[in-house]
Amino acid sequence: MSIDLDLLDGGIAVITINRPEKRNALDAEHYQALSDAWTRVRDDDAIRVAIVTGAGDRVFSAGADLKSWIGRKVPLSDLWQTQKGMLLNRGLQVYKPVIAAINGHCLAGGMTLMLATDLRVTADHATFALSEVKRGIIPANGGTQRLPAQLPHAIAMEMLLIGDAIDAQKAAHWGLVNRVVPAEKLMETAVEMARRVADNAPLAVQAIKELALHGQQESLAAGLRFEQLIQNILQRTEDAAEGRLAFGEKRPPRFTGN
Repeated sequence: MSIDLDLLDGGIAVITINRPEKRNALDAEHYQALSDAWTRVRDDDAIRVAIVTGAGDRVFSAGADLKSWIGRKVPLSDLWQTQKGMLLNRGLQVYKPVIAAINGHCLAGGMTLMLATDLRVTADHATFALSEVKRGIIPANGGTQRLPAQLPHAIAMEMLLIGDAIDAQKAAHWGLVNRVVPAEKLMETAVEMARRVADNAPLAVQAIKELALHGQQESLAAGLRFEQLIQNILQRTEDAAEGRLAFGEKRPPRFTGN
């Protein structure tokens, strides 16, 4: 039972929620371990892209391990410790791309985690649901915020207010995932996608992610100005020079992140 972080060649990190006997649900200890994993992805320059998945073939993650949280007393002061145990879906700023490899049912906090990723590959037997409303609570950690931003309003509100699941094909139809593949092809597809991302210039990749995320909250004028400033910086990098040289020499570029 753990949160595993493995490094593959080419700067790819694979985070695995490894509690299959608990439907890959997370108690306080595992949430902290997941927070530590995201912090490493953010801070380790050797990592260019991350994949997050669940152990086994049944459940990506069922979110919080409710049995471990029921009756647990948390000091009210924790509401103001907003940077404590930060998670990707709770607001940790990780500008390296994150790919969700959805190996099974993607439920509750597992789905809010998926909503905070950038690219998504799902096994064809997976389902997706935010059913917290059926238990008298809300899909926190971004469920009420990201789902309406990523789906048509009526579809998002149906999922939030009724709480029923959709299958992988419907998730693809509404643009919630990028690929639907047989379960045995899941990690192969996710790693191939990660390699294609990691082959690109890492500074430009991170800049694009930051611009895209912040652009959803800023005016167009502010976003365009921010683009100008970032482009001016990137044009002076070694990677930009390498990109121009490789294009002229008709060869793959060798980006270093400088």
